[in-house]
Amino acid sequence: MIERGGEGLPTRLLVVAEDGRRGEFDVSPYIQSEGFAPLTDPTEFQKVANGKYFVEWDCGADLSADTIEAHLITQRNTAEQGTSVDARISRA
Repeated sequence: MIERGGEGLPTRLLVVAEDGRRGEFDVSPYIQSEGFAPLTDPTEFQKVANGKYFVEWDCGADLSADTIEAHLITQRNTAEQGTSVDARISRA
């Protein structure tokens, strides 16, 4: 699900962990690398899929659940400025 809360490129994933924790993961530091460059296109950014222990995009870019968990910003209110993509991450 894409949630639009502001103008500009989508750069954040809204994450719901298996244990119910919710938060945001900011992808913008990765977009500058070659593998993530296609994600500057909002249509490409929306093509994210949950692989259980990682998320991946159609372009081949991916992020592990460990990376996401290490940098997850938990929030009480996820309706903030910016554009985000909902991705549910499972951890076994």
